[in-house]
Amino acid sequence: MSPRELSDTAQGRHRQDRRQSGAVQTVVGVTALLIAVITIIQTAVDGVVSPHTALAFGGLIAVGELARITLPGNREIAPLASAGAMAYTFLLLMGDEPADHSAAQVIAVTAIGFAVGELPHVAVGRTPQWSDLARRLLIVALIAMAFRPFTSALGPPEGEWWSALGLMAALGIGSWLLDSCLAAAIRAEGLRTRFGVAIVDEMGAQVRIGVAIGASGILIALASSVMGVFALLVFVAPLLVTQVAFRRFAEVRRTYLQTVRALSRVTEVGGYVASGHSRRVSRLSRAVGRELGMRESELLDLEYAALMHDIGQLSLPDPIPSGATVLAAPREQRRIAELGSAVIRETGVLDGVAELVRRQCEPAAGVADMGAPPLGSRIIKVANAFDDLVGERADEDRVNAVINRLRMDTDREYDVEVVEALARAAHRPDADWWRGEGS
Repeated sequence: MSPRELSDTAQGRHRQDRRQSGAVQTVVGVTALLIAVITIIQTAVDGVVSPHTALAFGGLIAVGELARITLPGNREIAPLASAGAMAYTFLLLMGDEPADHSAAQVIAVTAIGFAVGELPHVAVGRTPQWSDLARRLLIVALIAMAFRPFTSALGPPEGEWWSALGLMAALGIGSWLLDSCLAAAIRAEGLRTRFGVAIVDEMGAQVRIGVAIGASGILIALASSVMGVFALLVFVAPLLVTQVAFRRFAEVRRTYLQTVRALSRVTEVGGYVASGHSRRVSRLSRAVGRELGMRESELLDLEYAALMHDIGQLSLPDPIPSGATVLAAPREQRRIAELGSAVIRETGVLDGVAELVRRQCEPAAGVADMGAPPLGSRIIKVANAFDDLVGERADEDRVNAVINRLRMDTDREYDVEVVEALARAAHRPDADWWRGEGS
């Protein structure tokens, strides 16, 4: 197939992707909205059972939604709200009184609690990620519809508590698996990555907080039969501590990435590379990595390495014209890569990133006794060469010309799969993200 045919095929795929974009988010959002509206109307018509209990759990859910956090990977979660909604779903007794509320009331109270908790965020311009909010409500709805019809057989105290606990645990695990699948489908669609990769990432990212939410929800529900409303206060405390820990972790990760991004600008400020080059190479590298099915942890290392891939240029007595290392001699390229790797290794925590930077200048076929360089290094080599050659003139003709030039060197210098993945990413309708200062 000729380069022109390859380009036409890639653009055809991207037009198809654009038509399908947003389908999963739309289905999840519309379904959750319809369920919320229907159950609120049904609860209003039937009347609220045990309104004081509903108010207590609704307040807990609202507070939890107000305290929502964003984890690495731009995942928005509300552990306290989710645990409160799960506890209200699993509630069999509130003190001495049987909890006879329906699944519809659980969903209605949860939906109203979510809405109340989001109002302060919306008022100050922090709109939620609607797909994540809809997903949380949808999971609660499914658990409630699966559990509430059996409450009369599972309680009160003389009932089969072990059966109740087993059903709660099974539904908790099932909800985690289903939530991971929905989140993976939304993430795969939004980031244009493979579903299999996305679901592994989602399950890994959510397993710890999922265990905390599920365990807290079950404990609150069971303890409420003895302690009443005080169970909410006692058992919410451990989840709050867990939520604070996750928030600190997310802040550390965010600060670390911001620091690396700031360091990457040193070469730009010093005039060694073109303005915005490191950010463009980083974003393009991540896009190519997603095309090739890289895991989230691998993409993070790739982003760090791409941001700092030119830091070795600081050792040069005279900058390379326009900072284009692709035009430098192979020996100079190796020197820049080695020095950059040495600087990164001094951190003591980025050895994997340092290795990607060290081997970025190697040909795709590898060198003697070392084999092919890591995939991340091959991606950076292609992305860096592409941005060096495209420069500020990012019109379609120049982009196609540079991609075809890279294709001519795929027999040794550049990995053919990486070049084709770059072609797909660069030809997407929304591919302006890697161009100019705004990148």
